[in-house]
Amino acid sequence: MERLEFRLLGFPEFRLNGQPVELALRKAAALLIYVAEAGGPGAREGAATLLWPETDEEAARARLRRTLHKIRIAFGTEVIAATGASLSLHPALFVELDSKVFEHACNVGPLDEAADIYKGDYLGGFSLPDCPEFDEWVFFRREALRSRLVQTLERTIEAKIAGGEPRSGVVHATRLAALDPLSESAHRHLIRAHLAAGDRAAAERQAESCVRLLRDELGVAPDPATLALVREPTQDVTLDVPRTRYVEVDGIHLAHQIVGSGPTDIVLVPGFISHVERIWEDRRCRAWISAVSRLGRLILFDRRGMGLSDRVGVRATVETTAQDILAVMNAAGSSRALLIGASEGGPGCVRFAIDHPDRLIGLVLWGSLAKGSRASDYPFALTAAQYDLWKQRLIAGWGGPAEIETFAPSLSGDRQAETWWAGLLRAASSPGAVAGLLEALRDTDVRSLLAKVSVPTVVLHRSGDRAVRVEAGRLLAAGIPGARFIEVAGDDHWFWVGDQQPLLDSISSISALARSS
Repeated sequence: MERLEFRLLGFPEFRLNGQPVELALRKAAALLIYVAEAGGPGAREGAATLLWPETDEEAARARLRRTLHKIRIAFGTEVIAATGASLSLHPALFVELDSKVFEHACNVGPLDEAADIYKGDYLGGFSLPDCPEFDEWVFFRREALRSRLVQTLERTIEAKIAGGEPRSGVVHATRLAALDPLSESAHRHLIRAHLAAGDRAAAERQAESCVRLLRDELGVAPDPATLALVREPTQDVTLDVPRTRYVEVDGIHLAHQIVGSGPTDIVLVPGFISHVERIWEDRRCRAWISAVSRLGRLILFDRRGMGLSDRVGVRATVETTAQDILAVMNAAGSSRALLIGASEGGPGCVRFAIDHPDRLIGLVLWGSLAKGSRASDYPFALTAAQYDLWKQRLIAGWGGPAEIETFAPSLSGDRQAETWWAGLLRAASSPGAVAGLLEALRDTDVRSLLAKVSVPTVVLHRSGDRAVRVEAGRLLAAGIPGARFIEVAGDDHWFWVGDQQPLLDSISSISALARSS
């Protein structure tokens, strides 16, 4: 069997039986890559339209035939099996794509091997200026793989330090900091690795580099906790940012953290984007976490497919979110908890409250909703078409502070907040993955479940919320028996921005009620 190898992490290269094959025509290379990445038969017409968008259908088909012929000539054999309707790699070939090998290593390990496979960004330096849809497809794939690399490096660094290999951790942390030099999280990883390796001088130099970069690029100072790592080297750094732990459910590893040690367990179910380590970079998030951890034992986690949890291509649903909540509570040894559902995390909390009421002392929903898109009896959400346009706008701004003016208008123009949000997006997910998540949210509808919620519930919503209208919060409260609705002044969707006291008070009141009962 002949062996066809693709090297797509970096500028593309092709080998047949170990020998390099030159494809001088870029569209020939693009066609071969597109067919290989599909992993199965793909529509012939779709490939023609993707690569020759400027021509009519007949001309595009003719150019596709000529390109297939040039690929056959370059390889000296048939590598693409073409029918009248589909294209696929020839079934007689043994095919290896380094992009697929990288993803497999990310999924099953070893993680340091995955990091070694990633030699460069996907199709780095390769583009087709006259094919915007192809370049968009490459962008989605590149961002997905780069996000997996960031996640892999973060997990590898912690594993190396915990396993007594801090110098190897330094190597991976150096690479992480180079990928995202304005991320305090990356700098902290490197500082910790240097300290674990016994190189205090290197840790101090890295802290100074962090100070300089943030000052020169953003005009801000790092969080005091970052500098405390080198100023107070005897301090247990897990008190600063808790150790990330993992629990397995359905073969998927969920990342979670535990903060504080109060009498009440409080579980936070985040919105559509989360990253249990990157949230610590924002001083507002840190302040909120600190305040809540004084009220009880706060349990944070990333749902499957998000943040530091496994990226396995599963589509998030209210049912899987409820499963994730249960798994994390069990792993944390929590028999009963107060559940906080923020934004898109709310519907999954509703499902959990119905399935496991005995595990809850109460439910708090912030800026949440029962249905993701508009219907005749649900007029205060975007239509499916409007939702898809908003999703496209979010994805088009990926890599920057996408839609921060929607989620937190009071922070629009704040360079530190914008840089943090952009970095969080890149580290937590990718454009393609988040598109699938948002489509799941668009199709969510838990209105029929609301009347079955039997635990004490408080619904809070900001009056000027631009991401989820306040009417959605009112409907939630009206549908849940005995629920209390609190309208909070302001326009920000994020609960850690603006006045946090109503949310803290609600947590306190439900916790106190549970302790007295």
